[in-house]
Amino acid sequence: MDCLFCKIINREIPADIVYEDDQVLAFNDIDPKAPTHMLVIPKKHIATLNDITEEDQALVGRLPLTASRLAKDLGFAEDGFRVVMNCNEDGGQTVYHIHMHVMGGRRFTWPAG
Repeated sequence: MDCLFCKIINREIPADIVYEDDQVLAFNDIDPKAPTHMLVIPKKHIATLNDITEEDQALVGRLPLTASRLAKDLGFAEDGFRVVMNCNEDGGQTVYHIHMHVMGGRRFTWPAG
């Protein structure tokens, strides 16, 4: 498999890892769109949101839980933060391994763009 995020999980390429447990990994985005911009990913390869199964429900539920914990730990939860998951090309997905963008440290506007 030639998945960028699987290579990060397997330590084949470096990343600035901020959190890891047995099921998820979080690391700083290499092209941040906010003062804090992390990606939270499952260690299991799931290409898109369309590929999530009932079996994946608990695992995928760990992504927002991890995002919330990181926002609290890093001190921007109370001010607010944004989480984003993109799906397929028209949705803006560029790496085909589901991931949650967690962005904080500035005020966000809507619509996102």
